[in-house]
Amino acid sequence: MRKILVTSALPYANGPIHLGHLVEYIQTDIWARFQRLHGEDCTYVCADDAHGTPIMLRAQQEGITPEALIERMSQEHQADFADFLIGFDNYYSTHSPENREFASLIYLRARDAGHIDKRTIKQAYDPEAKMFLPDRFIKGECPRCGAPDQYGDSCEVCGATYAPTELKNPVSVISGATPIEKESEHYFFKLGDFEEMLRDWTRSGPVQPEIQHKLDEWFENGLADWDISRDAPYWGFEIPDAPGKYLYVWLDAPIGYLASFKNYCDRTGKDFDEYWKPDSTTEVHHFIGKDIAYFHTLFFPATLEAGGFRKPTAVHCHGFLTVNGQKMSKSRGTFIQARTYLNHLAPEYLRYYFAAKLGPGIDDIDLSLDDFKARVNSDLVGKLVNIASRCAGFISKRFEGKLCATLDDALYQQAIGKADTIAALYEKREFGHAMREIMALADQANQYIDEEKPWVLIKEAEKAAHVQHTCTTGLNLFRVLMIYLKPVLPALATKVEAFLDAGELTWADLEKPLTDHAINRFKPLLTRVEQESLDAIIEDTRQAVADMAAQQESAAKVSGPLADEPIADEIAFPDFAKLDLRVARISKAEHVEGADKLLRLTLDLGGETRNVFAGIKSAYAPEDLEGRLTVMVANLAPRKMRFGVSEGMVLAAGPGGKELFILSPDEGAQPGMRVK
Repeated sequence: MRKILVTSALPYANGPIHLGHLVEYIQTDIWARFQRLHGEDCTYVCADDAHGTPIMLRAQQEGITPEALIERMSQEHQADFADFLIGFDNYYSTHSPENREFASLIYLRARDAGHIDKRTIKQAYDPEAKMFLPDRFIKGECPRCGAPDQYGDSCEVCGATYAPTELKNPVSVISGATPIEKESEHYFFKLGDFEEMLRDWTRSGPVQPEIQHKLDEWFENGLADWDISRDAPYWGFEIPDAPGKYLYVWLDAPIGYLASFKNYCDRTGKDFDEYWKPDSTTEVHHFIGKDIAYFHTLFFPATLEAGGFRKPTAVHCHGFLTVNGQKMSKSRGTFIQARTYLNHLAPEYLRYYFAAKLGPGIDDIDLSLDDFKARVNSDLVGKLVNIASRCAGFISKRFEGKLCATLDDALYQQAIGKADTIAALYEKREFGHAMREIMALADQANQYIDEEKPWVLIKEAEKAAHVQHTCTTGLNLFRVLMIYLKPVLPALATKVEAFLDAGELTWADLEKPLTDHAINRFKPLLTRVEQESLDAIIEDTRQAVADMAAQQESAAKVSGPLADEPIADEIAFPDFAKLDLRVARISKAEHVEGADKLLRLTLDLGGETRNVFAGIKSAYAPEDLEGRLTVMVANLAPRKMRFGVSEGMVLAAGPGGKELFILSPDEGAQPGMRVK
């Protein structure tokens, strides 16, 4: 028996769980459930990531303590996970005594071994909030292309990366003040000390090929020292030998895996050291999104090595979720929270759909709502449950609820003959392939029932025994399918166990068909997905976004007209007169892959077309723009961007977000007209 510890990335205790998160937790839960079903000793732990500046600031905004905020979010997260049938053995928090102990221990061992360096650095500082600012809490104009409203680490328009001190006209997201530079002593983990170890370990098989290629790039560029300290005020653990300095959240967050497991071991008597000692023969598997591979394949293993703990057996990365082929969007109603979905549909529909899409790589997966409805209705209702509903009635009504002593052994052996194949697919996380194999068996079972036609034969008394034989075979094939699908559909499996009345379904049961056995009366197991439920999810999501925006607006402080946006340097009229403003018709509008704020517009100037990238995605869907007239700066020099060349600029006004409006000319305007 294998001894396996499984973890998912820790959800941040600053917001609700959404369907994008659930890709990971459903994938991990299916894998862990399969291991248990297959007879392995598998423990699945997780925790809330409960430290960092965003949590501190949100708690201040709500007028509560960080402890109160993370406790509330933990309860909400655990309720969502439980209702999606995510079977954690332990769910904990990084704000815990165990995590403080392990984080301090690892830091001190790294320090004592010479892997910690101290040096003075310059950082952006908010003089009003009296705190150093993380990169994402500074906004300004991109130093490369001049795009406004960009974060302090990278530009979403041209793709440039830079230091926050390079931003033009920077402002603090917290107070609106202009940041100043201030020196501070920081603590650095010398990641380069572990380069040889990391090269050897990552190339020994714990990561996917796509991640290994990225790791090779990082190794080639050199492993920089990692800043692991933050200055007060900060919500986290104070560094043991440095009062007023705090461990960066990304240091203690993955250590939370150890802390949650230690908490579980203390409750259950399991041996913590057996799993985490350097020479352990147990397995540790981390499931994470591809966006945090750097932390889990370089920083975390290096800190484990420094602290005297074993490294993971494997780090399994997955891609992101798109909805209807596009990035999840609040304006389109597709940024769907877990609770919104659960208010309208059963969790196992989504579990199955994700399983049917998931593979072992890092490609993104798409939730097409039309395909979701069609696949669930076809596979789960039309194929799987249909087998039981077609056979159970005859057994209950004509044979006193009892299966006969015989069945079609050749067909049964064919079904269980797929066990090793399906088990190997589960093990390798090739869930989509496994679902196809299982549904092919469901097709064969339904074809068998179609050919035997028990509804016809039951009318002939001498054929009754054959009908019982046919239905016994059908229900046994259904039982085999439910064993295969139990990791994906655990609640449905529980209902089937009650119906068959033969105990808990296990992988070992495949070798023992259910014959000469009384079953309970069949009750409907699943209902079809209706379009009304999907429409309601989208509408509720849009309403939730609107309500949140209204709350934020009502809570916002009113400031003077120049408080947040100082007037730019004065220009002369001839400078303004150089602008050639023209009416343009938006002949085409489309999303820009990889850009959060941009739409690509094809503008008709009355005989000439221009390609323009406009940062208006927060306010407009492409279909809302096509055919409209707008005003553009026609003589703006073309600008090469990461996504292509922008040949002008459309004019828009407003406070931002959804309250952003493109300028529209008066009635009667035609493309190409000059605006004066």
